[in-house]
Order: sequence, then C-alpha cells, then structure tokens
Amino acid sequence: MEATISSRTGELDLNQRIDKMHARDRAGLLAFVVVLWGTLLFALFSVWPYISIPAMRIILSVACALVLAFNTAAIVAMLRHYAEDKHFIYGLDIKHLDEMRGRRG
Repeated sequence: MEATISSRTGELDLNQRIDKMHARDRAGLLAFVVVLWGTLLFALFSVWPYISIPAMRIILSVACALVLAFNTAAIVAMLRHYAEDKHFIYGLDIKHLDEMRGRRG
C-alpha cells in the first residue's frame, strides 16, 4: 500500500514537472514567434522607402511573408508534437537531469 502511494506521488510530481517544462518551452516559442514577426516587419518597413523598383518591393514582401508563414507553421507543428509526446520528451529530460544532480551531490 505504501509503495502504491509513493509511486502515485512520484507520478504526480513527474507530471507537474513535465507540465511546467512544457509550459516554459511553449512560452519561449511563442515569444520567439512574436520577436521574429516584429524583427522582420521592422526590417521590411525600414528599407521600404529606399526601394524604388516596384518589382523589388513585391519580391521582398513575398519573401518576407513566406519566411514568416513557414517559420510560424514549423513552430506551431513543433508545439503540437511536443504536446502529443510531452511525457516521452520531457520524461527523458527530467530523468537525465535527476541523474546529473545525483552525481553532483
């Protein structure tokens, strides 16, 4: 009985640690997307007045839109994958982190 309670407590603790790591990664990725959009749009609008050829403006706008679309889609796909397999992904990370802490102290 005591081993069952201990294992349940360990599972709850592990699940809480996994959820915490996943939330931190998700927040970091979302912040990265916001910074990416801000940076690329800032660069686009900063150089816009210096581009005198209309075709170059179109090419630059399309390229910027494609970079933003593909990078955003890739990060969204990664977030979905992390959400689906977070116990496997973060479980291994936590196991290795705990082993490294055990070796140090």
